[in-house]
Amino acid sequence: MPKNDMNAMLKRRMSAAQQASELQVSDEAYQQIFQRAPPLAPTEICELPLDKLDPFFTADIGFKPYSPSKLKAFAEQLQEEGLLIRIIVRRIPGSDRYEILAGHNRTAAARLAGWTKIAAEVVVADDARATSIAILTNLLQRQDLSIIERGKAYKALLDAKNRQGYRSDLEEGTSGESRQKYSARALVAEFFAVTEYEIRKAIKLTQLIPELQTILEDTPKQLNLSSADLIADYDAASQNAFIEICGIEGYQLNKATVQYIIRKCPPPTADRQNIFAAWREARAEAERRLVAAPKKITFDRKRFAPYLDKLGGEKELESLFLEFLRERLG
Repeated sequence: MPKNDMNAMLKRRMSAAQQASELQVSDEAYQQIFQRAPPLAPTEICELPLDKLDPFFTADIGFKPYSPSKLKAFAEQLQEEGLLIRIIVRRIPGSDRYEILAGHNRTAAARLAGWTKIAAEVVVADDARATSIAILTNLLQRQDLSIIERGKAYKALLDAKNRQGYRSDLEEGTSGESRQKYSARALVAEFFAVTEYEIRKAIKLTQLIPELQTILEDTPKQLNLSSADLIADYDAASQNAFIEICGIEGYQLNKATVQYIIRKCPPPTADRQNIFAAWREARAEAERRLVAAPKKITFDRKRFAPYLDKLGGEKELESLFLEFLRERLG
């Protein structure tokens, strides 16, 4: 067998295995998180017209489509190699259309390549299973997801789980409702092998307004994670003030500055001008500290004497102390 044919055969076998693993892992998540068995109805393999396909609309799962350049390269790959992994869809009740669960980029690339139909796997799925498939297939295939994309994925699963397990006899804010939410987070955390703290932090960042999400993902030097986490406590109107602050050329917003702003302007709601005033105060204070004469640090030589003998001098002790501070304080 020619080498090119063998490579093509191996690629298709790997794709077939990946196709099977997409549904398998998705259904493992469905069973573990929602504690339901997937339906026994067999999947249907067919070709579907591209104009009968709608994007996933059941939940906001947060995944961004490929960039135009990446989509163009993918379309060229489809023209050369064909579709290696079928898309996954479910029927939209009362119509002849289908909701895409997995394969939005494949569908977009097929359209760009001039195709009119695409190979699909039609599954029977309730909203919870549909959400599981949509999220897990993206997590399987895309390792470059941002923390906000992951946060939206976690939130979509938690929302679906809480809708499934909602009890009408619990009032909002009761301890019973908290236990329900805790249980849902625990199930999601266990499946993805992350901590509940990581899930809460990722979901909290989804509370940022879109402009700040973009700054965090595209230019993290202007807005780091620790600062973004604090800003997310503000409501959308108050967050708008931070867009302008982050947009100042050459300026990097830091955690200490945001903490100062929060002390002066506590969340969730703060006046825009008050936020700017607090930011200017924090910046002025930071500049004063930079130009102020350094304070001399003194130590009790008797307490450090045993270590000085081992280190060979005060300079080496100073270096070790600085290293300790860097590790503890950053």
